Amino acid sequence: MSRILVIEDDPAILRGLADSLRFESYEVQTAGDGESGYALLQTSQPDLVILDLMLPKMSGYDVFLKARANGITIPILMLTARGEEMDRVAGLDLGADDYVTKPFSLAELLARVRALLRRSQAVADANEPIERLVFDGVEIDFGKYEARREGATVELSRKEFQVIRYLASRPDYVITREELIEKVWVWRNTRRPERWTTTS
Repeated sequence: MSRILVIEDDPAILRGLADSLRFESYEVQTAGDGESGYALLQTSQPDLVILDLMLPKMSGYDVFLKARANGITIPILMLTARGEEMDRVAGLDLGADDYVTKPFSLAELLARVRALLRRSQAVADANEPIERLVFDGVEIDFGKYEARREGATVELSRKEFQVIRYLASRPDYVITREELIEKVWVWRNTRRPERWTTTS
């Protein structure tokens, strides 16, 4: 069950959102101001935050910036009565995952919540290390560093295993050379510049 934190100072909207989300089988926590909302964000580890921007004690913008500055990367959907284009652009440019203006359609907001949770889960799944890969008669065991094709052993270096594992864990993404170097290799400044070492 996904956990959603709603930070909203309007009691009627807060209650309505909480009831609707619980009806959709989400676990819901609520806060009526920015300070208590940020405290809950730190301790409750929600899967998604619905964040009003016009909050007492600490604005929604400040809650968002403080969360991102402290490494909190969960999806945040900004919710506000400010509907001007520049306000929406500013929120998205800050790094918000989505932006909904009041008054809003509850059905649309719930659809956006579902989409954000699906996207977040897809990213989490992509970051899970693959232990075994099987395709077209090829079997690769990344834990044992063993590879076979049609039962015959295939000799691969550890670096080749790591490259294959990284690529296989992201089947729907274009991986650049720079990303491979950053994620799989770290340059070691030695007398032999051809040597590379894996990250730990």
